[in-house]
Amino acid sequence: MKGHRLVRHWRWLLPFVIAPLLLWGLDRLFPLPLQQAKPARIVVTEDGTPLWRFADGNGVWRYAVTPEEVAPAYIQALLAYEDRWFWYHPGINPFAVARAAWQDITHSSVVSGGSTLTMQVARLIDPQPRSLQGKLVQAWRALQLEWHLSKRDILTLYLNRAPFGGTVEGIGAASWSWLGKPPSQLTKGEAAMLAVMPQAPSRLRPDRWPKRAQAARDKVLQRLAIMHVWPASEIADIRQEPVWFPPKQVPQMAPLLARRLLTQSRASRIVSTIDPALQRELESVAENLKNQLPARNSLAMIVVDHTSMKVRGYVGSVDFDDDSRFGQVDMISSVRSPGSVLKPFVYGMALDDGLIHAESLLQDVPRRFGDYRPGNFDTGFHGPVSASEALVRSLNLPAVQLLEALGPKSVAARLRNVGLNLRFPPAAEPNLSLVLGGTGSRLDEIVAAYSAFARQGNAGGLRWLSGQPLHQRPLLSAGAAWIIRRILAGEAQPDAAGQVPAVVPLAVKTGTSYGYRDAWAIGINPQYIIGVWIGRPDATPVAGQYGQVSAVPVLNQINGLLMGRLPVTGAPTDPRPASVSVASICWPGGQPLPAGDENCRQRRTSWVLDHTLPPTLLAPGQERLSGLHLHYWQNGAGLRVAADCPGAQARVRLVWPLPLEPWLMPGERRAQRLPESDASCPPLTQGDVAPLIITGVIDRQVVQPLPGKTTLTFPVSAQGGQGRERWWFLNGQPLAEDNLNHTLTLTLDKPGQYQLVVMDEAGQLASVNFSRG
Repeated sequence: MKGHRLVRHWRWLLPFVIAPLLLWGLDRLFPLPLQQAKPARIVVTEDGTPLWRFADGNGVWRYAVTPEEVAPAYIQALLAYEDRWFWYHPGINPFAVARAAWQDITHSSVVSGGSTLTMQVARLIDPQPRSLQGKLVQAWRALQLEWHLSKRDILTLYLNRAPFGGTVEGIGAASWSWLGKPPSQLTKGEAAMLAVMPQAPSRLRPDRWPKRAQAARDKVLQRLAIMHVWPASEIADIRQEPVWFPPKQVPQMAPLLARRLLTQSRASRIVSTIDPALQRELESVAENLKNQLPARNSLAMIVVDHTSMKVRGYVGSVDFDDDSRFGQVDMISSVRSPGSVLKPFVYGMALDDGLIHAESLLQDVPRRFGDYRPGNFDTGFHGPVSASEALVRSLNLPAVQLLEALGPKSVAARLRNVGLNLRFPPAAEPNLSLVLGGTGSRLDEIVAAYSAFARQGNAGGLRWLSGQPLHQRPLLSAGAAWIIRRILAGEAQPDAAGQVPAVVPLAVKTGTSYGYRDAWAIGINPQYIIGVWIGRPDATPVAGQYGQVSAVPVLNQINGLLMGRLPVTGAPTDPRPASVSVASICWPGGQPLPAGDENCRQRRTSWVLDHTLPPTLLAPGQERLSGLHLHYWQNGAGLRVAADCPGAQARVRLVWPLPLEPWLMPGERRAQRLPESDASCPPLTQGDVAPLIITGVIDRQVVQPLPGKTTLTFPVSAQGGQGRERWWFLNGQPLAEDNLNHTLTLTLDKPGQYQLVVMDEAGQLASVNFSRG
């Protein structure tokens, strides 16, 4: 008897054991297809504004949101209209199902549905036919959803999967597409409209069927009034609002940046650092400039907040949709010749290495480095120039002189250490041409390196994504960075006290690559770094297009936009570091001299780093040409004599570097700087006298007349030697007697081989052999 009782008890308990096992088995055999609900990817700004969307495999795009990111009014309207018992039922509402069935029977037609919000989510993630079997599968999926997910997770799925017409899914995408704003800012009227729209998104489109849409919205408002969700007076006011949405808007900003960020993040919602308002303005600038550019030309602009290193604006091409201008080629990340934009780094490194101060004397004169003979953009030379003047005027020879002293490999390595990678041909090494654009670099890397001039010498890495940490590395000392930025901002000449505004004006550096292929302008204002590139992406030369005339006007336009964003007071400052001071120095020596000293031929006020006052930097080989110091002997009458003459006293006179002689006033040249010789005890000619050389034509050079011309005319000069007069000979024949000065205009009428010889008063000779083609 006892055994029979146990069997009867087990019979009652058996369904309670088998049912859970059966449900567990079904759940394992037919799992929720949540992995199939892959969200589309979208790039947004930090405030949530969508920039660009990448649709899923079906061409659908979504803007993922959480319930907390949606206006409470929308949640209220949605649940009140679709599923008022959402928070309480297990996925299926038996009372709603019974009510719907009774209404359908009594009216002989479908009056209302019994689907819960959970069942709607089930239909969205696993569509089924409208049959009894389909309804059963849908009910099973609803139970699974409630089993595996929280109510909040189910609501989130609906918010991101509900259809809103065409390829738009989810309240986030709908709010931005239809209203151009985030779902958190929906008004109650908009919330009511969007709550009902998924029931028939095509039939209720407000842009096409405003009357239908208004009737559906008012139906939602009626339900909210009956349930006392919103005040009746407020609902009455909303009813007076007309329903009209503008045509759908697709996020279409910063497409090239969005494509770039897609490779940096795997998130479905990529949050960039872009400022949406600034991005719109930059794209408007590009649109307005497009027709002003030559055919097939493009334009790139990047704006970085150097206080945080966040990228705030990014336009990689002038028009993404213009194939004739290679619109889908991102010129911000493309490798191009940088022209002269690397020069400020060379000058900053030379300051740090103690080679120069801001007013050091440099030589803008013709020089040959093996087979490399650089010239200036304006094809002329300017002789003696200060370091600051050479940088502002972007003169080539002084920059090459500094790079030669620093070493090209050292400069390239320092730049590479902070992320500015210079590209050279295979098997090639950094050389002197890199400072003039003989290398390849990218606009984004250049702009990042320029941050060193605004960040006390530390070059920061660009921050593309919200929350991305800031990384920086030292490139220059704080003092060198400050001096270079002030020079580029037009504050190269300090007053005696070194007083300058703490807020730095716009500092600008331009660049033009060989053949007018690339026009660059880099600017630093109190808060932002601006990078501009103009040219043809296929590297075809564009005559007359260079940094100053092509890129600088665009940079100034962008700077005007940015300065309007800065506060009237409280703009970022860049105070003078303690390592920077002011000193009075003299040319040609480059160091301080007392007032009245005859060796101070020109006095200048200079920014000085760490109280270091290096002497004038000479090019290799110039020291053997007597350098800056002429040694001689002088008697009591002030005449120059030999060392063994009676009363001879040793003297030293500072002179200008020999290659600068053609650009000096006659009274500043070496021969005129020395006292007259004593005829009774003349000095010897050897030793301190500079050797005689010819400039303007070099040995074994082939010279050509201009196209269409038969006569070739060009100037030559004699440097060094003794005395005031020079005698010139061409192929052994003396030239006219009126050519006794240091310069000569040579005229050649016929092709052939030529030898030019010059002789000074002491009988020294210098010659060059060349040919005319």
